Amino acid sequence: MARPGRGALGAPRRSPGLLLLWLLLLLQLEPASATTGPRAPCAAACTCAGDSLDCGGRGLAALPGDLPAWTRSLNLSYNKLSEIDPAGFEDLPNLQEVYLNNNELTAIPSLGAASSRVVALFLQHNRIRSVEGSQLKAYLSLNMLDLSANNITEIRSTCFPHGLPLKELNLASNRISTLESGAFDGLSRSLLTLRLSKNRITQLPVKAFKLPRLTQLDLNRNRIRLIEGLTFQGLDSLEVLRLQRNNISKLTDGAFWGLARMHALHLEYNSLAEVNSGSLYGLTALHQLHLGNNSISRIHRDGWSFCQKLHELILSFNNLTRLDEESLADLSSLSILRLSHNSISHIAEGAFRGLKSLRVLDLDHNEISGTIEDTSGAFTGLDSLSKLTLFGNKIKSVAKRAFSGLEGLEHLNLGENAIRSVQFDAFVKMKNLKELHISSDSFLCDCQLKWLPPWLLGRTLQGFVTATCAHPEALKGQSIFSVPPENFVCDDLPKPQIITQPETITAVVGKDVRFTCSAASSSSSPMTFAWKKDNEALANADMENFAHVRAQDGEVMEYTTVLHLRRVTFAHEGRYQCVITNHFGSSYSHKAKLTVHVFPSFTKMPHDIAIRTGTTARLECAATGHPSPQIAWQKDGGTDFPAARERRMHVMPDDDVFFITDVKTDDAGLYSCTAQNSAGSVSANATLTVLETPSLAVPLEDRVVSVGETVALQCKAAGSPPPRITWLKGDRPLSLTERHHFTPGNQLLVVQNVVVEDAGRYTCEMSNTLGTERAHSQLSVLPTPGCRKDGTTVGIFTIAVVCSIVLTSLVWVCIIYQTRKKSEEYSVTNTDETIVPPDVPSYLSSQGTLSDRQETMVRTEGSHQANGHLESNGVCPRDAGLFPEVEAHGVMCRQPKFCVGFTKEPWKVVEKADGPPAPQKTMERGGPMGCGDCSADSHGYSTEPACQLQPGDSRQPGTPSSQEPSPSEHPHSPLHPSRGPLYPSNHDRMWAALKPVVPLDGKGASSWTLARLCEPDSLDLQPSSVLTPGKPELTDATSGSPDVPNEGQHLLLSNGHLPQACDSGSESTPLTGQSPGRRSTPLLFAPKS
Repeated sequence: MARPGRGALGAPRRSPGLLLLWLLLLLQLEPASATTGPRAPCAAACTCAGDSLDCGGRGLAALPGDLPAWTRSLNLSYNKLSEIDPAGFEDLPNLQEVYLNNNELTAIPSLGAASSRVVALFLQHNRIRSVEGSQLKAYLSLNMLDLSANNITEIRSTCFPHGLPLKELNLASNRISTLESGAFDGLSRSLLTLRLSKNRITQLPVKAFKLPRLTQLDLNRNRIRLIEGLTFQGLDSLEVLRLQRNNISKLTDGAFWGLARMHALHLEYNSLAEVNSGSLYGLTALHQLHLGNNSISRIHRDGWSFCQKLHELILSFNNLTRLDEESLADLSSLSILRLSHNSISHIAEGAFRGLKSLRVLDLDHNEISGTIEDTSGAFTGLDSLSKLTLFGNKIKSVAKRAFSGLEGLEHLNLGENAIRSVQFDAFVKMKNLKELHISSDSFLCDCQLKWLPPWLLGRTLQGFVTATCAHPEALKGQSIFSVPPENFVCDDLPKPQIITQPETITAVVGKDVRFTCSAASSSSSPMTFAWKKDNEALANADMENFAHVRAQDGEVMEYTTVLHLRRVTFAHEGRYQCVITNHFGSSYSHKAKLTVHVFPSFTKMPHDIAIRTGTTARLECAATGHPSPQIAWQKDGGTDFPAARERRMHVMPDDDVFFITDVKTDDAGLYSCTAQNSAGSVSANATLTVLETPSLAVPLEDRVVSVGETVALQCKAAGSPPPRITWLKGDRPLSLTERHHFTPGNQLLVVQNVVVEDAGRYTCEMSNTLGTERAHSQLSVLPTPGCRKDGTTVGIFTIAVVCSIVLTSLVWVCIIYQTRKKSEEYSVTNTDETIVPPDVPSYLSSQGTLSDRQETMVRTEGSHQANGHLESNGVCPRDAGLFPEVEAHGVMCRQPKFCVGFTKEPWKVVEKADGPPAPQKTMERGGPMGCGDCSADSHGYSTEPACQLQPGDSRQPGTPSSQEPSPSEHPHSPLHPSRGPLYPSNHDRMWAALKPVVPLDGKGASSWTLARLCEPDSLDLQPSSVLTPGKPELTDATSGSPDVPNEGQHLLLSNGHLPQACDSGSESTPLTGQSPGRRSTPLLFAPKS
């Protein structure tokens, strides 16, 4: 009878020892069973062991008929059962496990009444083609169902009824190609393990598994090519996911989202080409990641940012060629890293920085010889590393600082490397080193290796080292431990020695560059040359190699290699290094840096813009180049920006825009954007035009001119663009004549020889593209004056008059000085003795002796000629149009000199000696008395107020109206009314006798004469102690004469002083004037003619 075989998960074959153990157990249980009745015998075709009945491997085609009722585990595997009779299980109330694997069943059998009590059902290796929900409904207690190695082709949503308490379901090794979404939803409350390996599944539907209690999912050895995002969402408790040996080439972002509790992910033997952070998103609890035997050639710097709790990372058997700086920096919890069987030839300095917890690093079977031979600092950051394996990496030499940073290393494996030299103290810093594996028969036993054998012996590491000399010939084949120290000598140079280092170069893009490197060697071994860029070998490098015998030593050869870089670009930038190798080792040159400068070129250029004032101007400028060009702005070729001073200019550091806010006219100009780097500079210009509506810079003023004069009207306009100026008279364009002239731009209108028709309203019209502005000026033209202004004539005349007066004054000063020396007292001819106060100048008292009495004229306000010209006869006729109140005909333009003095004593006015005595008229103490020479002005007749007489605006109480014509009725009143004050209102008046004269206006109006002043025979001033209050009364010296009426007349200077005529050469001219106001003031005395 055949023994039952072992299925995939079926019952094992029973061994004789195990059966004996079951027999002893049954013997011990016999007393207990005797109390419950006799035990049923074992089935005839089966073997029994306790409550297990083994009928496997019997070739049964049907169930045995004598199955005992006590059976708990029934093994029917490895038979030829194709159908199961449910009646055979009616009398098995204790049945829990049924093994029906390796039979010929085509469907899930029914076990009758026992189905509800079965816990485990093994049906692997049958011929079951489908899973029906109706077949499983009777298995109310089923926890384990094994359907592996059948012919099932699909899993539908109706396969597993709801409420089935399955905890483990094995569907491996079937032919399942269709996995319907939600197929396992009926098992969501209980299923813990699901095996779907070795099927034909090509695609996993999104959210195919809604099994929140599932902890293990096996999908290895399927045909899955792509893992979509959210595929595994719903597996909240999953801890282990096996996806190895599929054909997965891509993991989309979020492929493992929802697996926050997963500890182990197996992705071995797939076709993954890269690892990025998006595909591993959500694996925050992952401890083991198996990525071996893929095609991974690149690791993104942030690829592990979501796996920061990872403890073990397997990347063996991939296509990695380099480890970039900080490419593993996020794996701070990693303790095991396996990178064996890749093609890693470059490990950047700092590539392992951040792996502070790493204890095991496996780099076996790579190509990192250059890292160990030349690079320093490749293992920086591995402070906790205890084991490093570099087995089979073609390492020929070990640099002194190759293992810097590995002071805590305990195990170092350098086996299967043809090591020829080890630099001095290469292992000295590894104080904790316990194992150092070296196996090489190519050692160059020269003076540079002398240190190694004693160091290994001193650290008792010689048991792990197999090292044999290959050079020199005398030591070839000997162990380095057997060579005497004195035999480690350097008699030749078998290994290349660099004698010419490549130099750092800076080039402009597009130029040709060459690097040169030379080495010397005494060996006849073939020499190979290679160039590296940034520690990576250059493939298909353009090189030239030379060799020649050194002149001083015929046994040493010099080798030179030249690297050509044609038309360099930015991609050529980097550090270049030459490697010269022969049988005895490699020599590495220094690293020469190539810097490629790209001439700046604009990507954004500023454009001309026109903008209104008050708005924001925006200029763009951006450039590219290498190094990145610096952008600078200039205005009108300089750096003086009005907008910058006023904090209206804004330049964004990270933007290409230049702003000017609240634009003003000063901001207009040429703006230059300059892009500059070390290769050169380039500039672009843009004109900023500020538009401003026209406006008047200087207000227009109304003008008053006389006929024949020249007038200039200025219209100074502002605006941008500059406004066009048009002149209008009235509302019509100006009619131009030969008298009208314009300056460029029409800003100044000049009208020569003004005529009465030129009077009117002149309009300056300013226009540009933004609008039109108007300004007005009213031109008034006075009637034809008697004299025309001429600047040159006035100047000449003024100079002549001044010079004459000065010379005359000097002559009189000399005469007066001589007179005073001859006489101690001052006297006046034909007069009583005149007492001159001490503060009165001497020349005042002597003026009366120089000439006879003459009449003089005093010029009143506004009576002078406007243009300062004289007629040919020396007479300047008055313009009656200016002051109609005053008429003067034939008046000479001469200015009298007024003398007024000050004294503290009262003065009395005394009549001439030959006349009747007049009442003494006294002036108050401190009254004014002085002399002012108005002829000293720069003009022949001054326009200063001190030399003008102004009509008063007040009258004496009781004085009749000035409009009354008859002087006889009002003997003390003037005859001409006044429209304005003739005298300053802040001065008092004194009254004098009036002298009737013939009217000048021919209308019979009374006129009053101006007194001739300072005449020696007119007045005599004497001190008096009598102060007469009230209005003084003056009596003319000729009051006794019949032709002189007793009428008082006075004139007052503008400064309020008592005037006195000092110019004896002036002639008396009668004027028609107005009556002074009635106020007590100093008087102007009028002598008779």
